[in-house]
Parts: sequence; C-alpha cells; structure tokens
Amino acid sequence: MIPKSPARTARILAGTAALWALLIPAYFAVAKTPTTIELVAVEGAIHDATARFVLDAIDDAARSRRLDNAGYGRVELVILMIDSPGVVADAELFGELAEVVRNPPLPLGVWVGPAPAVAYGGAAQLVSLAPIRAAAPGVEIGHWQPTLVGEADGSPSLEGAYTGGSGVMEVDGPVPGLIDLSSSQTASPRQLLQLLDKTTLQLGGEEVTLSTTRPFTDEDGAEGVTVLQTVLRRPGLWTQLVGLSTRPEVAFFFLMAGLTVAVFEFFAVGPGVAAAVAALSLALGAYGPAALPLRWWAFALMLGGVGLLAFSYQRGGVLLVSTAGIGAVAVSGVYLFGGAPQITLGWAGWALTVAGVAFFFFLAMPTVARVRFSAPGLGREGMVGKRGSAVTHLGPDGVVQVEGGRWKATSHRAAAVGAGDPITVVGVEGDTLEVGPAEIS
Repeated sequence: MIPKSPARTARILAGTAALWALLIPAYFAVAKTPTTIELVAVEGAIHDATARFVLDAIDDAARSRRLDNAGYGRVELVILMIDSPGVVADAELFGELAEVVRNPPLPLGVWVGPAPAVAYGGAAQLVSLAPIRAAAPGVEIGHWQPTLVGEADGSPSLEGAYTGGSGVMEVDGPVPGLIDLSSSQTASPRQLLQLLDKTTLQLGGEEVTLSTTRPFTDEDGAEGVTVLQTVLRRPGLWTQLVGLSTRPEVAFFFLMAGLTVAVFEFFAVGPGVAAAVAALSLALGAYGPAALPLRWWAFALMLGGVGLLAFSYQRGGVLLVSTAGIGAVAVSGVYLFGGAPQITLGWAGWALTVAGVAFFFFLAMPTVARVRFSAPGLGREGMVGKRGSAVTHLGPDGVVQVEGGRWKATSHRAAAVGAGDPITVVGVEGDTLEVGPAEIS
C-alpha cells in the first residue's frame, strides 16, 4: 500500500470541505421550504371523488404541520373555494367530510366564490360548519333541502348546520350563523387572506393566531407586506370528467354520443375506433344516472328515440319516423334527471346535443355511406357478386355484412333470408345493397 503524502491528504480534505460547503446550503434551501396557504377548488356537484380529494388535501396539509419540526414546508391555512349546486356523494362519505370541516386538524375556512358562484343544498350547509366562513359579494347560497340531491325534502340536515329560509339568498354582507365575512374585501382569495392576518380561532381546544402575510423589500428598498405563497389544488382530470357527468346536460350528451356512435358502428361505417369512442362515452355518461335521480320512463324514451332513428336509417330514411325519433330524444333529455332546484338542466347543452343527434342521423351517416360506396373498388361493379352474411333478418330490409363491413340491405327474392344466412350482392341502389341467398347467383 502506497502511503498518502501530507499534501495529497490536505487537498482531499480541502475538496471534501468545499463539497460540504456547497451541499449544506442547498440542503437547507430545499428542506426549509416556505410556509404556504393552500386553496382547494371544490367545483360542481360534490360527488364521491370530490369528497375524497378534499379529505386528502386536508390530511396532507395537516401532515405538513406535524412534520414542520423536521424542516419540511408548513401549511398555515387551508381555504376550500366552493362553487357547488349540491351534493351527490355517498351519505357516509359526505358525513365524514362534514365532520372534518367542522373539526379540522389545522386552520381551515370556506369561501364561496368567485361571483357568480353558488352553494346549494348540502354544499350550503357545509359552508356554515367551517371555523372561517366567507363569501364573495354577489354569490348565491340556499336551497337548503334536500341535503343530498334526490333525497326527500324531509331528509336530515347536517348537525348544527345553517338551514334557514327557503329559496336562495344573494350574499352581500355577513349572514349570522352562515357567513362571517362578505364585503368588497373578500371578493378574491387574496383579499380574504389579507383580511385574515392575525385572526384568532379555536383549534382543538387551543387558540391559534393566523399569520397569512409576510414582510418584503422590493428592488428599490421599499418595505411592504404581502400574502404568503399560495398553492392552488385542483382534482385530477378523471375526477373533473366524472364531475362534469353529474351535470344533466353533460350526462345526456355522453349517453347520446355513446348510443349514436354505437349505431354508427353497427351500420358498418368503419368498425374499431367507433366502438372505443362509444364505450368511453357510455362509461362517462353512466355516472350521471348513478349519481343523479334518474327518471326511468325518460331513459326508456331516449332508447326508443335512438331505436326509431336507427330503424329509419335502415329503411332508407323515413322522415316521419326520424322526426319522431328526434322528438323522443329531445323530450327524454328534458326529463331524464331530477334534482331540481339544486341541479338543473343547462338548456344550451341540451339543445346542442339534440341538434348533434339530428345532424348525425340526417346528414353524417348517409354522407359517410355514400362516400364509402364511391371509393374505388367499392362502387357498383365492385360490390355486385360479393358474398357475405345477413346480420339481421331481411324482411325485406335489414343489415348484412360484406367484406368485413355492415351495410343496409334489401332482399326482393321470394326465399326468406334470416340472420346468419349467407348472401350474395346482386345489385346496388343508392347506399343500399340488393342481396339474395348465396346459393342463388
């Protein structure tokens, strides 16, 4: 072993010291993160995923305070920013959320805003339970019952919650038992945080004084006070999509999109991608009926309307039948879900969905079918003589599968063609194949 010279040892020690001189400040710069305030967005109907998101946000913030002595960042205050027409979450889960808001593990407040935000039903009651209750001027709070959308009017309110009056109130100042802070100074979260500095509240039997601002010095040397760094927390994309599905017009759109694309797939205008789109749309649309009060007769009417439109297309477009189908779809969308007056139908979304369905069946499907027939090799000469099988009974109209695609078809032969029977294309009329049993040339 070669002994190290004193000079070499000195160089190693000097290099190690220099490295630690760089690492130690960097460590403390990362570990000693600033104290922050978390703003938690609670938007749309409060469903199961929303409730879990809020509970997790509060728990994470409380954990940061417990770990503060170890050098981690500290959350000084959590503000729930509420804009919700009601609650469609599981009763037990929402009860857990209400209890955490009533007795939070760290300073917590709710703020209804920005205008024209609303808080109805269980969301309005939730507001009244928080240690800090604030609202932007111009917001609406009310429709106290039912607590959960779809429950009977006599459903129990949250224990100790404010449930006064009927209808809604437009908040333009403090409301005893409901809103403590509402003025031009609470129109935004930042204004509210400035107002809350040095506020004292009870937390776990102890008094806690909030510190929501910090001093600063600008580039010119002027000193001032600003709000602590704020962090906005929003739910993930899937939670937001599910939340959208609790809006009646959006659930109606997803359901109709899934059903119409499924019809598109059935009539063979390009299988594959259409099936995936239909499945995703129906999956998103299904959350609406699961969370909102569903009127089954309206749901049946919607399915019947789609059936009439598919039947009309199969028959070459019977105007009377198509009109009846569109009418059934339109009426079903109006009455599909209950939940009023808390959750109501957005008429613009409903109208766009009905118009989209009409466009799809009256123009899009026939146009795509004509384009497919006009493609090289798939014209009249290309289709005649092709063999396939009947997807439905031809009596005389129905659907057949030829060359991997499904087509509208008619059979004028005396012999009946049943579902599954082999067929031969004998002619083309517009976008409809004329077929006969395969054994007949």
